[in-house]
Amino acid sequence: MEHNTHSTEAAPHADDKAVVKRIWRTFWILLIITIIELLMGLSMYAVEMPGWVVLFLKGVICILTLAKAFYIVAVFMHLGDEIRNMIMTIVVPLFLFVWFITAFLWDGNSFRTMRNKYDKFKLEKTMPKDQKTSDSARHGFGG
Repeated sequence: MEHNTHSTEAAPHADDKAVVKRIWRTFWILLIITIIELLMGLSMYAVEMPGWVVLFLKGVICILTLAKAFYIVAVFMHLGDEIRNMIMTIVVPLFLFVWFITAFLWDGNSFRTMRNKYDKFKLEKTMPKDQKTSDSARHGFGG
């Protein structure tokens, strides 16, 4: 009967060092992006800024978050090592999903704005009392 002469312990190879190096590089990149996001987010609360600057910072934070998500998918899910067609079968539906969410949020906000603007009950409920009495007097309603 033959015995297996191969040892079960893995000998360190150049590939192992490359994998460890890639993991550390990924860690540092994600850490730096996260620190930048945190500093930008905290600066919005620490310093009084105009509205457009806050909106710009929020947009940059969203872009950095998406960059981190794509980097994580590329490295840890090994999507970066796949062929282009495989990448497209995953990325295109992801973009469509993000687009659907954005479209539904936009439409919901539009509906809420129109409902608050044109629904007489909501409009009357949100109007100040002095404006209600002047409107009712102008239209010939009660006193």
